[in-house]
Amino acid sequence: MKLSALVSALTLSAIASVSFAADVASQLVDPAKMVSAIATPKAATATMQALMDPATSIALIQKAIDPATLTKMGQAAIDPKTVGAYMVFADPALYTQWMSASMDPNFAMSMVTPMMNPNTYVKWMSAPMDPRVLNLGSQLINPSLYTNWMTAPMSPANVNLMMAPMNPNMYTGYAGLIADPKTYGAMGQFINPTTYTAIINPITGLVQGLIPAAAPVAAVKK
Repeated sequence: MKLSALVSALTLSAIASVSFAADVASQLVDPAKMVSAIATPKAATATMQALMDPATSIALIQKAIDPATLTKMGQAAIDPKTVGAYMVFADPALYTQWMSASMDPNFAMSMVTPMMNPNTYVKWMSAPMDPRVLNLGSQLINPSLYTNWMTAPMSPANVNLMMAPMNPNMYTGYAGLIADPKTYGAMGQFINPTTYTAIINPITGLVQGLIPAAAPVAAVKK
């Protein structure tokens, strides 16, 4: 029973590792989601640990040989929402997190631990015998792989991608993204017109100052 329990635990661990590696690989090949995998110290640590696992490299190679991956990357790259996702780097709070993490011994230990784990190197040494690696090798000698790449420029998805720069809606989306104060996080208040309303219009500022004081009185009357 103990042996079967150990085998079951190892099997579940392997499945979880493959699933996590696939999720990380999907994030890294998607420009819109890549930022969420590297922006914060916690996310960067998890991504680094995943990259130390050969399962992640296998998943990345599997996606790299698929022309549909390149199409999806192109679609995401020209999407205004992708640019908005990267505006997280304009938020000073992000750099505060990194400064705090740089002084946290637990953060440094979490980055070093995978390199000190012998199991990491065992996985890499056994990777050439991994069925997934052998499957990748068989795909590289499959003529249909190269047929897919040769026909990719004529696929409807890629044709639409090439026509996207001529779509006015794309530039409308970029204009709206640039003009939206929420795009810039904490820095957005400097381009928000309502920030300067009290300065430009003293009466409005006076009313805004009196409203919080009047609210408790209204509550008492009820």
